[in-house]
Amino acid sequence: MRIPDEICTQLAMKFVVLFPHLDERQRRLLMAAEARVLGHGGVRAVARAASVSETTVRKGVSELETGEEPLGRVRRPGGGRKRVADLDPGLRPALLALVEPDERGDPMSPLRWTVKSTRALARELARTGHKVSADTVAGLLREEGFSLQANAKTIEGSQHPDRDAQFRYLNEQARDCRDAGQPVISVDTKKKELVGEFKNNGRQWRPAADPALVNVHDFADPQLGKAVPYGIYDLAADTGWVNVGTDHDTAAFAVESIRRWWRGQGQAAYPRATRLLITADAGGSNGYRTRAWKLELARLAAETGLTITVCHLPPGTSKWNKIEHRLFSHITMNWRGRPLTSHEVIVQSIAATTTRTGLRVSSQLDTNAYPTGVKIGDAEMAALPLTRHNFHGDWNYALHPQPAPTVPAARGPQEPARQRDQALLFDPELTGMTRQQLDQLTETLAPDGDFQRGRPPRLCFLEQVLATVLHLRVALAAEPLAVLFGSSRTAMHRTLLKNRRLLDAHGIAITPATTPPASLAALQARVLALTDELSNKIKTTC
Repeated sequence: MRIPDEICTQLAMKFVVLFPHLDERQRRLLMAAEARVLGHGGVRAVARAASVSETTVRKGVSELETGEEPLGRVRRPGGGRKRVADLDPGLRPALLALVEPDERGDPMSPLRWTVKSTRALARELARTGHKVSADTVAGLLREEGFSLQANAKTIEGSQHPDRDAQFRYLNEQARDCRDAGQPVISVDTKKKELVGEFKNNGRQWRPAADPALVNVHDFADPQLGKAVPYGIYDLAADTGWVNVGTDHDTAAFAVESIRRWWRGQGQAAYPRATRLLITADAGGSNGYRTRAWKLELARLAAETGLTITVCHLPPGTSKWNKIEHRLFSHITMNWRGRPLTSHEVIVQSIAATTTRTGLRVSSQLDTNAYPTGVKIGDAEMAALPLTRHNFHGDWNYALHPQPAPTVPAARGPQEPARQRDQALLFDPELTGMTRQQLDQLTETLAPDGDFQRGRPPRLCFLEQVLATVLHLRVALAAEPLAVLFGSSRTAMHRTLLKNRRLLDAHGIAITPATTPPASLAALQARVLALTDELSNKIKTTC
């Protein structure tokens, strides 16, 4: 006879209330009494309601029928089986020697290079004469403070000494732009996704025993390929834009994604914007060492009229990028457990991503081709309207809207090119000082810096000081300076390093220009003109 579920439920509620107040034998007797009342099938029903074995209930029935007197204790003296660890004093040390070979045992233990499951540990202990079950091994490990642990990603390797300072600088830049009503965006490429009937991690609600069927192997479909989502997250508006590419993740694709965001969202949200701050990782298609990234941003700046400032996160800190946990994580949760069968499914899934805090995301498919292996020459880099910040100019720099450069007039005999270049380079608007002040600075530094080692220097000491002033005043990099002064890039790097040390030793500070001088555009045009001549191209050696 099957006991009704209602009775089992009532018994379970009764046991929950009474069991905490009873000892082990009293619980058995209570369960036995209930089982006898229920009759046939009562033992099974009581065992299920009390969550114990049927053997325990039958033992209580036997005790109740024999009429044994109360013992005054739970068990008879000496009752119960002795623990294996008590019977075998060497078991615990042997177990610890296996799980901690580097500290307590043999470093060449046979389990040193294998997965230490409880079954494997029990077999190894049995091989050495300690007969024990896997469950007992698990219990002993817990008593010793062990538990199953996964790897924890916390070691970040060597950290750049200016890591924290760069984060503070980046936050200051973002705060200033946000307070001024200027857009601040975080950009990055999300993980590439296979398009087709492929497994997607996570689970979703579906009819029971009816999972979505996907391919066994994750080989990319040659027709569908992969999707490359490039995201732009607006920090102030809490909105996202994802450009889903079908080709390669290149710098041109990254900047095209930003261009589409600006045309689709940014321009309408910030109609009075004059500058744009981009926070990006240190590597990838938008890395600080990627020349094509800077070249494409310069073109975007010329198209939009915006001064585009880029602040890179320090190397090895990409997980702190805002877009990772404010946009990409929500997209991943939104399409979890769902095969991304087509690009349309990917675009729609991204666009359907929302949060309770108000995140809204737009998405667009980008079918353009973005070839890899594009080379950017030194001349093109030197001609970019790029100014580097005084703090880590490699991580923090700005690209300015550049008007079309005018071709310099033909050289006349009364105005040789060298004289015209000197007049432009000595412009007080660029140097921040008069010619007399520059001469005085040169005289101050000359005793410690005007010396010759090896072959004669290509630049006189006055020109070396002038190049350093331009570098610190308007953030001109070594490449365009080398073109303007007819030097090599390597020699210019050495000159700037030497003179910056001289200035620090004399306690002299060159105040950076708050805004790029208007004459900076003329310098850029001059660089373009000079790099068209073979003899004036930037050289890679001294």
